[in-house]
Amino acid sequence: MAPSPEFIELSNNNITDKSLDRDCTTLSRHVLQQFESFSPQAQDLSALMSRIALAGKLVARRLSHAGLMEGVLGFTGDVNVQGESVQKMDIYANDVFISVFKQSGLVCRLASEEMEKPYYIPENCPIGRYTLLYDPIDGSSNTDTNLSLGSIFAIRQQEGDDLDGEAKDLLTDGRKQIAAGYILYGPSTMLVYTIGKGVHSFTLDPSLGEFILTEENIQIPAHGSVYSVNEGNFWQWDESIREYIRYVHRTEGYTARYSGAMVSDIHRILVQGGVFLYPGILPKPEGKLRLLYESAPLAFVIEQAGGRATTGLVDILDIVPKKLHQRTPLIIGSKKDVAKVESFIQNGH
Repeated sequence: MAPSPEFIELSNNNITDKSLDRDCTTLSRHVLQQFESFSPQAQDLSALMSRIALAGKLVARRLSHAGLMEGVLGFTGDVNVQGESVQKMDIYANDVFISVFKQSGLVCRLASEEMEKPYYIPENCPIGRYTLLYDPIDGSSNTDTNLSLGSIFAIRQQEGDDLDGEAKDLLTDGRKQIAAGYILYGPSTMLVYTIGKGVHSFTLDPSLGEFILTEENIQIPAHGSVYSVNEGNFWQWDESIREYIRYVHRTEGYTARYSGAMVSDIHRILVQGGVFLYPGILPKPEGKLRLLYESAPLAFVIEQAGGRATTGLVDILDIVPKKLHQRTPLIIGSKKDVAKVESFIQNGH
């Protein structure tokens, strides 16, 4: 017999009551708790994370309606500074981050892989001593097929006056990042961040309009079964990488998973363990991924969770870039799995 309308209403109310009764730790509150103080830096980072969360909400809303709106899907016909075709969502998401941080009062510059030079917010610069580096949409080729996407971000403190507008103080190693993380636009929208005090995940509750704490102090397994790499590039890789792939093909217990959106693949590895690889190819040994906008922020997150990130020869967070849009190979994930890939690379050199 079907349940009565009164029973359904009562059940729904019970569900609502339970969700309201639980301790809903929001993102901004969590940042303050990490510092265990209301120091100026704690308040600044709490406000900055709230702005990143707002950008994530706006992008998630746009993506959820993408198939119903004109002018959202597809390519613009332009190429970005990297020489890559630009999706309309790339431009929208980039503009969202700029708009959101114009109102922050804290950020003087934004540097994005979609912009050749940093974007300055003059009205913020007298007091805004922070720079946001970000990839507004990671995996944008997935937009038109309704697959997972992400945003990647890092916060750095501005050093010096940057009078020439060249942002040379950003050309420092990844250990200068004071916060980093990503937003994953999937079946739910998740935000994962670190300020050097562990890795924590939040899930967007649409009914509250808030990112609510999902898990604190995430630890990546020391070993996992997943390897994530675009094997379509197999014959363009160095022989050492091909040897590693042959090894996993003939070794029981490995599973290939590759989505075309790095945030999605990295999140899987953070939770389940394993390794993500984006090596260089013979014509371009420097690889495809941008150090400041993709590799270094994700390396900070994974290291804080107990994993590792390397080019195969150098730890990602130790690389000092020579230019803003520098690229780097990336091997990232569980310590044992990264070490296994490194062993093939180092034996090949």
